[in-house]
Amino acid sequence: MDYKALAERLIPGNYPALDHYEKKYPPRDLPKGAEVTRLAPSPTGFIHLGNLFAAIANERIAHRSGGVLYLRIEDTDLKRKVDGAVEAVIKALDYFDIKFDEGAEIGGDETYGPWYQRGRAEIYRAFVKHLIEIGRAYPCFCTEEELTALREEQTARKEVTGYYGKYARCRDLTEEEIYANLDAGKPFVIRLKSLGNPEIKHKFHDEIKGDITVPENDQDVVILKSDGIPTYHFAHAVDDHFMRTTLVIRGEEWLASLPIHIELFDALGFSRPRYGHNCSLMKQDGETRRKLSKRKDPELSLEFYRKEGYFARAVKVYMLTLLNSNFEEWYQKNPDAPLDEFKFTAAKMSKSGTLFDLDKLNDISKNELSKLSAEEMAAFLKSWAEEFGSEAQKAYFNDEEKMRRVLTLCMGIGGKKRRKDFTTASQATEFIKYFFERPETYENFPCGQTDCVCILRQFLEAYRYGDDAQAWFGKVKEIAAANGFAAEMKDYKADPASYKGSVADVAEILRIAATGKANTPDLWTIMQILGEDEVRERILKALWEVAEHWWGENQTPELENALDEMIAHVTDKPGEDR
Repeated sequence: MDYKALAERLIPGNYPALDHYEKKYPPRDLPKGAEVTRLAPSPTGFIHLGNLFAAIANERIAHRSGGVLYLRIEDTDLKRKVDGAVEAVIKALDYFDIKFDEGAEIGGDETYGPWYQRGRAEIYRAFVKHLIEIGRAYPCFCTEEELTALREEQTARKEVTGYYGKYARCRDLTEEEIYANLDAGKPFVIRLKSLGNPEIKHKFHDEIKGDITVPENDQDVVILKSDGIPTYHFAHAVDDHFMRTTLVIRGEEWLASLPIHIELFDALGFSRPRYGHNCSLMKQDGETRRKLSKRKDPELSLEFYRKEGYFARAVKVYMLTLLNSNFEEWYQKNPDAPLDEFKFTAAKMSKSGTLFDLDKLNDISKNELSKLSAEEMAAFLKSWAEEFGSEAQKAYFNDEEKMRRVLTLCMGIGGKKRRKDFTTASQATEFIKYFFERPETYENFPCGQTDCVCILRQFLEAYRYGDDAQAWFGKVKEIAAANGFAAEMKDYKADPASYKGSVADVAEILRIAATGKANTPDLWTIMQILGEDEVRERILKALWEVAEHWWGENQTPELENALDEMIAHVTDKPGEDR
């Protein structure tokens, strides 16, 4: 068969000699031992935890060695392309401090671009044409229906599915048959003519899994689709060679394709990059473990972490804990060190499925957020609120001094022990809501409505904003004693039956009235931050709601007189308006 003539018929036109591309994309001028790694997602608009997992590994390996990390977009399948997807990838990874040296929408050393695969069509076609010319590729005219029938036949016979051996129906077409099909205008793809025997196995060194056994490839895979665009298998081999990739870290689901990729590099005459196949991220689901699922697990999407407002460093710390077996020990010894100082290596990556535990991430996040200053925390929360918060939440940051005081209190800054109440920006912003918005609902008061009304009324009468914490608490004790509650905790503990409750219950009533919550940081400090007018308005609002509920359940002349007397003390609302 005249392969050169066939190549010209299948891929017409003049292409540069192959060494032209070797000169156009020369080896990178990098220090000895420098690694060139990449992230190469499809532009589907879905960037997930597995992408981040690989991105952190690739970024650390490249930059610790003085090398290059680049972003390549594998857009050979237009059906999956989503507008804005590339920008979303860059934005999501930038949030987690993944810095690319070059790539799509990033720029950098133009020598190795373009970084979109569809912009590199000439290179692919030149090398496909070369493979046809040397008899290592051929046209396949099988229809989708024929291929489906082929797979069904193989499945029925319990044989390996695919296009190989006796099932490769177009592999041995005669020259006349090929040209007859072409003359008839039949659509075709170009397939690799495999020379492998799957019974023969070779040792392969995986940078993560160590030495593994890999069979030879016998699949005649498609390398150029009917629209003239290459498949992933072929394009990645050409691109990794000419972008001078030295190490490919990818998911272990690609292990099944490794024999194909090995043969492609050999057929093209390229030196192979080294490969490391990282383990899948697993989730505990009842008694079993399973891979994280796009359909079942919202935490798989990186957008989840941005919308919830996870602190980027916390996520990165947890990912490094999963990625390198010695990271956790290093971090315990160096809790405040820049993460870049950790000596990340592919050899320390997990060889089997890694369990992703959102609860553990939350614990790490609480710990990392507790290290921030009030100013750093405010900047983090404000950044989240500006992108994901409500208009009310954005307004929390209008008064910087108030926010500083709120966060200083809530984080325990300046105290004996830092508080670890904050997990994410969304949770923290909700946590501090009561400083900026009056309660709409109240947690359960610890005593009956009659006592609540009396305690709240008496507090309003006694409250003075200028009282220091000691004077303020002294008045709370007096109110407790006047209403049958123990003013001293030791008295209550000694004889609880003699009291309605303790001063702690009285304080809780005031806390719920002021914040809506039964558990908060120091109440006197909260009231100092809120200011006198706001405290009075909130206590009065709670008093009015409790009193209205009390009146609705207890309509007697005696209670009506008591309620009128109470209203006269705390509000100018006329009795008939109640």
